Amino acid sequence: MNQLERNQSILSKYIPEKAVKTIAEWIYVYDFKLKVKKSRATKLGDYRAPHSGKNHEITINHDLNKYAFLITLVHEIAHLTNWNKNKDKVKPHGDEWKLHYKLLMSRFLVPEIFPEDIIYSLRKYMSNPAAASCSDINLLRVLKKYDANADTVLLEDLPVGARFSYNENRHFIKGEQNRKRIKCMEVYSNRMYLFNPIVEVKELKE
Repeated sequence: MNQLERNQSILSKYIPEKAVKTIAEWIYVYDFKLKVKKSRATKLGDYRAPHSGKNHEITINHDLNKYAFLITLVHEIAHLTNWNKNKDKVKPHGDEWKLHYKLLMSRFLVPEIFPEDIIYSLRKYMSNPAAASCSDINLLRVLKKYDANADTVLLEDLPVGARFSYNENRHFIKGEQNRKRIKCMEVYSNRMYLFNPIVEVKELKE
């Protein structure tokens, strides 16, 4: 088995089958290292430009469903192609990056790769992509339908006063929303924290 075949075998575990060949070829052509990481609360993926003799590196959270994984991966590859052309002379999520992202993602907006509801939401999001796909509430809601882990909910869907766990061992009580964030009190410390309304949590039943 050559390197391209090994890449395809690994990728098939994380992204839709019809996207595997293209992504495997991009790993070779753009010459980057892809690492699958444990879940990170602050980001779904990350791109690091070459430095100190090291090559391009992209990391993606392991627990994303195959559609969210692909969207996040293409997001990070767009950073790579943007860096190859513009280095650090432009904003990380500026117009140049948006153009790269749109061009790369256009290869995958077909029913053989994404369900129709994701394509619809993704097309709307791609008209002006934000720094993180998880910041688009409509796209996030559609993607969540395909999660294997069905015991989590979006924080905004819980009523005020509901108890929930975040990062498994931390328990909170949901409070009122303050502008773009929701105030929540940690049960054991009584400290207040601000949460993104679309963060995924697990409701705790009384």
